[in-house]
Amino acid sequence: MQRREFLKLSATAGAVSCLASCSDKTTENVIPELPVEQDVNWSSCTCNCGHACPLKVITQEGKVVHIETDDLGDDSFGEHQARACLKGRSSRQKVYAADRLKTPMKRVGPRGEESSFVPISWDEAFDTIAQRLKETYDSYGPSAVYPQYGSGRLYACYSGGHWVNAGQWGGKLLNLMGGYLSHYGTYSSSQTEAAMAYTYGSRPASSYTEMQHSDLIVAFGFNPAETRMSGSGGTYDWSLFTQGKETIVIDPRYSDSTLGKESAWLPIRPGTDAALCEALAYEIIKAGHADKAFLDKYCIGYDADTLPETAEEGSDYYSHIMGMGEDGIIKTPEYAENITGLPAEQIKALAQKLMAAKTPFICQGLGPQRHACGEQTVRAIVMLPLLLGAVGRKGTNNGMWPGHSGSSISFSPTGTNPYKGSISFFTWSDAVVRGEEFSPIKDGLRGVEKLDSNIRFIWNYAGNALINQHSDSFGTHQILASKEAEELFILVHDVQMTPSARYADIILPDLTDLEQVDIASNQGSLMETVIAMTTSVRTPFEAKSCFEVCLELAKRLGVEGQYTEGKNYKQWVEHLYSIDQQKAQGNLPSYQELIKKGLHKIAKPTASAIAFESFFSDPQANPLSTPSGKVEIYSSQLAEMAKTWELPKGDVITAIPKYVKTWESYEDTQTRKDYPLQLIGHHTKSRTHSSFHSNFSWLREAVEDAVWLNPLDANSQGINDGDMARVTSPRAEVTVKAKVTPRIMPGVASLPQGAWFRPEDLSQRVDQGGNVNALTKYHPTPIGKCNPQHTNLVKITLA
Repeated sequence: MQRREFLKLSATAGAVSCLASCSDKTTENVIPELPVEQDVNWSSCTCNCGHACPLKVITQEGKVVHIETDDLGDDSFGEHQARACLKGRSSRQKVYAADRLKTPMKRVGPRGEESSFVPISWDEAFDTIAQRLKETYDSYGPSAVYPQYGSGRLYACYSGGHWVNAGQWGGKLLNLMGGYLSHYGTYSSSQTEAAMAYTYGSRPASSYTEMQHSDLIVAFGFNPAETRMSGSGGTYDWSLFTQGKETIVIDPRYSDSTLGKESAWLPIRPGTDAALCEALAYEIIKAGHADKAFLDKYCIGYDADTLPETAEEGSDYYSHIMGMGEDGIIKTPEYAENITGLPAEQIKALAQKLMAAKTPFICQGLGPQRHACGEQTVRAIVMLPLLLGAVGRKGTNNGMWPGHSGSSISFSPTGTNPYKGSISFFTWSDAVVRGEEFSPIKDGLRGVEKLDSNIRFIWNYAGNALINQHSDSFGTHQILASKEAEELFILVHDVQMTPSARYADIILPDLTDLEQVDIASNQGSLMETVIAMTTSVRTPFEAKSCFEVCLELAKRLGVEGQYTEGKNYKQWVEHLYSIDQQKAQGNLPSYQELIKKGLHKIAKPTASAIAFESFFSDPQANPLSTPSGKVEIYSSQLAEMAKTWELPKGDVITAIPKYVKTWESYEDTQTRKDYPLQLIGHHTKSRTHSSFHSNFSWLREAVEDAVWLNPLDANSQGINDGDMARVTSPRAEVTVKAKVTPRIMPGVASLPQGAWFRPEDLSQRVDQGGNVNALTKYHPTPIGKCNPQHTNLVKITLA
């Protein structure tokens, strides 16, 4: 199952080593060093960055002594090395972390405090979990059981790694018990999913490789250099395919993806991208450059000619842009300048470049959509290639995040969930205290008209969204520690004592990637690397895998036979791989061959995709999955929702893409009187969300957690680079270092997301850990009920 390499020290190396240690002593009778026997296994970094990079794990007597990465092949593009970034290469520190969970524990004190736990046996843990799970089903039914979002091991395909289903094996167990309340969407990209569902019906995008055929690249908040650092991932492709191309980056922050690659950086106020797109649309339409024949053929709702009969007069996109719509405002560059902070002349110049380009590649990252009306931002950006008729053909994109080749490896099966109810991933904390009040028109409840119960059992596997990655950490603490949540039981199965783990009733220690047997898949643009995850690591603590935990619970719940189907975990891995091998039609070796090789690379020369190419080639033969079968610039579904859904005051749903003023935006002048700066939360190279926490010394050396401030804003408060600062929102305060830099625009600050929530006193609402979600607001977006975690107003002062 594993390969052994015997690394022998040469006589010269041995002599040098002795001389260094013996100084002026003679070396005549020195005993030569014996060969050091070391094991070499391949593993993978499975955190949710979008890749699963290979790790070459070198162990000696069961201890990890060194980690390397892909070093096979000649590194020619298309068969290149899928090298791991500094996060994956620091995985040894996760195995031996001081705060690693070492034994099962139960809570005996208040929720949220690390000192509230005492060690227990595995049997007591399993007995308690099984009893509480059965009681929940018996008393409240499946709508009370909720697997929490967790992406700490997303790309561990057979061992447990999908955020929806309690690590897949947990989902299988819960389905055998009667099902569970599922969730739709993700903290990463839900606004994008919702927006594209009502526009294109789905969200495929052109691949990175299409950039090489483009004559202009325009990127909104797009930052693969800090979010996708794999050697076969986004940063590699972005660097390669933008070479020699005119590249314009629109972002409040001069990110590492912008650094040195851009022809122009346009610093825009957060949450105002839709206003910029409206002004660009005005310039394109005014110049007669909007491709009306294209829009009439493929879209509905551009103007009155294709507006649905049920729509009100003047509700089309053209009328809105040209000032004939409901608000009567002509969307000129001067209109957008007041909102976005971009000079009107820059907006006009960008419009000219878009019109002059034959194959513009327009894309967006996931940051612009994480706002209070992020769905509208997504739809507004998507309008630009449609207006130009520049989508569906070589060198173009539909405005989405570029894609990669697919995976040959599937997740382990869960069976069918008998319970059909589903909530937005973001509304779970609300469902803990008022789930019985949830409805489709108020809370986005799907599959059922109402829930039978509040959430009473949370299964949190490999995730930190109970507290750290969820909005309003202090408010969430109040919910989980409230009297209304006293009957709530929380199971946390993870590697470290995360902020979320401190809210558990039972904590179970999990295996790390380096201790797990599995298959992983790293997906590049023209290549996939399949990794045989084997291990020689002797787990230093009492950790158990997702499969093992669920097996023990299945025994106690009387469904062991249905759960295992007569197979142990090793047999399941081989069985699932054999199914994937058959599907791969000769592209995958046998399981034993894969284990022997460690890595297997699949060239995918045809993986270069063009967004919705088949539809734009023949819309009659290949209709979209929207109700009309076309691109819905005007969505009748959204128009109906706007009339019937119950929304908080100030929230709106619009049938066409529009810029919308929101709470705590630049245009919230009332709140800005006391909190004058817009705050976003950017990704850094030292973390993937909250995985690889900054207690890893290597990563702390690489990237320091600090709030980014423009010198103008810093000087106004007497803040110098490196000073401790107080970042205060209407909800709480964070104490963190200040990074004073012109790489953030005036009026905007940015705090790296993912730092662990660390309040000294939960009642004081002051976080010492630098966690941006201590400051964010819980306020689901209107359409997708998603996370608006970049919409914040704050003040920053010297600490």
